[in-house]
Amino acid sequence: MVWLTGSKGMLGVSVRASFEKNGIAFIASDREVDIRSRDQVISFIGNRPLEWIVNCAGYTAVDRAEGEEELARSINGDGPAVLAGIAAERGAALIHISTDYVFDGMKDGAYEEDDAPNPISAYGRSKLAGEEAVRRGLERHFILRTAWLYGMREPNFVLTMIRLFRERDEVRVVNDQWGSPTSALDLAEAIISIILKKFDRYGIYHFSNEGRVTWFEFACAIYSIAKTHKLVDKDVRIVPIATSDYPTPAARPRNSYLSKEKIRREFGIHPRPWREALDDFIRSMQLAEDER
Repeated sequence: MVWLTGSKGMLGVSVRASFEKNGIAFIASDREVDIRSRDQVISFIGNRPLEWIVNCAGYTAVDRAEGEEELARSINGDGPAVLAGIAAERGAALIHISTDYVFDGMKDGAYEEDDAPNPISAYGRSKLAGEEAVRRGLERHFILRTAWLYGMREPNFVLTMIRLFRERDEVRVVNDQWGSPTSALDLAEAIISIILKKFDRYGIYHFSNEGRVTWFEFACAIYSIAKTHKLVDKDVRIVPIATSDYPTPAARPRNSYLSKEKIRREFGIHPRPWREALDDFIRSMQLAEDER
């Protein structure tokens, strides 16, 4: 039996769909179960035999976290600590989702799993606290760091860009931050692989789609593909800008490019190119709109 937390969030929705497609027996919860509360967790699980916990729950409001760091840390740090403790008691393994924001972005090349974290935002610090809690509390853990995640639930960059392309004639996008977009569906499939193949090489792994782009280049690709699939039907000027031209409460890593060599080597999981995943995602959006 698998317990999926955060089942109504962007990643949780994709993981749940993958569980159903693969016939995996699972229970799911969202905000009705506060993962920070051991009593609520135990009450929800009951006497069910538990083999895995997949933790997709989390505080994800990056900018708001600058003013709510204590709340962000309690959800992203204390919550995983409770889950790790319960998993240890029940003999279960834990898959915990983390982020590129644990890094400061100052490295020139791809970040590897053993690079030293140095978060530059409240959100990043809260997610690092969660990683540390999981590592302390449970040997049988997989921490999956991802970046630039998008899916069918808002908010995410792809859905925001398509909305802006429909509303505006000009869109300004940062062109000096680098990373790899990640399809929630592809990350969900990686999670499924770990569960079905019963991998036991525990530790930290990176997963994103393959390739390195800026937000501006990502936006240009979204526009091009969306026009091809007739989700956008007008001309839009996309203007590259510097991070300094678009100030936000939370600092973002300049470089969020994650190396996927470890997950390829250890598990044989080969992330597909980001543009291929994006094309599939936008095509599915177009099909969904056609069915309405």
